[in-house]
Amino acid sequence: MTRILLRSAAVLAAATVLATAACSSQSPAAGGGDGEAKTGGTLKVLANGDVDHLDPQLTAYVPTYNVMRAISRSLLSYTASNDADERIVLQPDLAETLPEASEDGLSYTLTLRDGITWDAPDGERAIVAADVERGIKRLCNPLISGALAGYFQGLIAGMDEFCTGFASVAPEVGPMRDYIEGTDISGIETPDDTTVVFTLTKPASDFPFMLSLDAADPAPIEALDTLPDSPEYRRSFISSGPYRVADYTPDAKLVLERNPAWNAESDPLRKAYVDGIEMTMGVEGDAAMQQLQAGSADMLFDLAPSPTNIQQLKAANDEKFSTMSNGGVDQFMWINTLSPNNGGALQNQKLREALQYAIDKTAVVQTMGGEELAGVTNGIFGPGILGYEEYDPYPANDGKGDPEKAKELLAEAGFPDGITLKLPYRNVGTQPDIAQTVQASLERAGITVELSPVPPTDYYANFMTNPENATTGAWDIALVGWSPDWQGGAARSVFQPQFVFDGTHQTYNYVDFNSEEANALAEQALAATSAEEQGSLWHQVDEAVMADSPIVSIAYRLKPNYHSARVQNFVEYAQSQNGDWTNVWLNG
Repeated sequence: MTRILLRSAAVLAAATVLATAACSSQSPAAGGGDGEAKTGGTLKVLANGDVDHLDPQLTAYVPTYNVMRAISRSLLSYTASNDADERIVLQPDLAETLPEASEDGLSYTLTLRDGITWDAPDGERAIVAADVERGIKRLCNPLISGALAGYFQGLIAGMDEFCTGFASVAPEVGPMRDYIEGTDISGIETPDDTTVVFTLTKPASDFPFMLSLDAADPAPIEALDTLPDSPEYRRSFISSGPYRVADYTPDAKLVLERNPAWNAESDPLRKAYVDGIEMTMGVEGDAAMQQLQAGSADMLFDLAPSPTNIQQLKAANDEKFSTMSNGGVDQFMWINTLSPNNGGALQNQKLREALQYAIDKTAVVQTMGGEELAGVTNGIFGPGILGYEEYDPYPANDGKGDPEKAKELLAEAGFPDGITLKLPYRNVGTQPDIAQTVQASLERAGITVELSPVPPTDYYANFMTNPENATTGAWDIALVGWSPDWQGGAARSVFQPQFVFDGTHQTYNYVDFNSEEANALAEQALAATSAEEQGSLWHQVDEAVMADSPIVSIAYRLKPNYHSARVQNFVEYAQSQNGDWTNVWLNG
């Protein structure tokens, strides 16, 4: 695939976002750069929690991508923009240009640009091809492997073997360093300091998009002197971005200062107007909003305006409030086909289809804040993903539900008098209200729902991702959400982790769902060379999955953002779903 085709794929995906903007009421971000840019000042960011990791290879938490944007440059990335089309077009970052595929689609060659440097302890040093290979190797270390390693491991030739060997290495600094530096991945060649050649096991049209992940960021040799993401690693973090870590206290404060080794001329994506960034943790939502409105803080990290805040901001026509789409589906409902409850009834296709017709999706959208903050979905992909199309495989009164149709299907499934199902939910924010809305929908169709609250910190980490809770019937149906791991051509990052089972349980494929038809179509999509063909095939993947009815797709959510009056040029970085710290400036 050529660079032009890669760009076309992203633009086509972006066009999908624009096509849905009218129904989602996506508002433009405020503070879009009017006036003259200013340099200086400290950007004050408020957070409830901490970063998931300060190690690029391990990062997978959406808010953390703003931290990484500031301190760790990627091979490829995205322009921060308030244009939904522009902000998901793949761009070179450390790379000089977008990589081009070989004729057979199995090889990509990447050339590093001039002037890119590490803030190394012994002085400024060039980032070289060996650093890129080292970063990929760190993904599957035996101490703590990267959450996104699976995308690369089976795709880059020889990486599966490398990771298998790495698993037997003692999880200690010395043995891990020796293995990384002494063992090659056959599919990564570095013929000189500025050239990296990736050889793949099969064509993958989305591979360049995967290189926008911080998981694929280069790693300096010093990263091997400490355990991955250990306190020692965090204290000695070596930056490649416009800022470096000046001070870090876990769960309390992160302070970034200018990186003297950063070369502005080598960075087309970050202007780095502010002198420093200070993130204070442990702040609650309402208190954070009060500080932003008072001007004592500037932006939010893992916090967002509450529904009450949003109503007030919209009533006041506050231009500092904005929303953006992320290509995800939130909410959707997994159906537990492994549950022994009701004699394993959820294995019955008719019963699963009854659930499709029973839910009033429009009521859920209203509970999520209305059409200005959410919209109805019917498939596995959300707006903004290449392969998303508006379609309705289980049409039910334009999303309002069809309880009579659901009752007919229940009777055909052998439950004319209804059925009782267990529904856990996150006991935080609007999730209890959403669960009750779903409960009311299903009850109209004769389906009794037993609700059980789960602490939000345990819901994914301990409850949903514990396979025993599925097989023992701790839940029958469950509300979850999913955002793509990268932008634009990101269908794989929705499909592969959730809807593929190759014999090894995947964390977020809660019931080991698998569709051979969908898998075959996905292979064709990844081998396709035009954006149009890729999009058509990924939509067929969506149709193949939904034909088996493993989930009920309900709604997508727009991400609300807010900032203080002194923040200017609030342009949105798609990966972090927020304004880009590295491109705002401060007025006053």
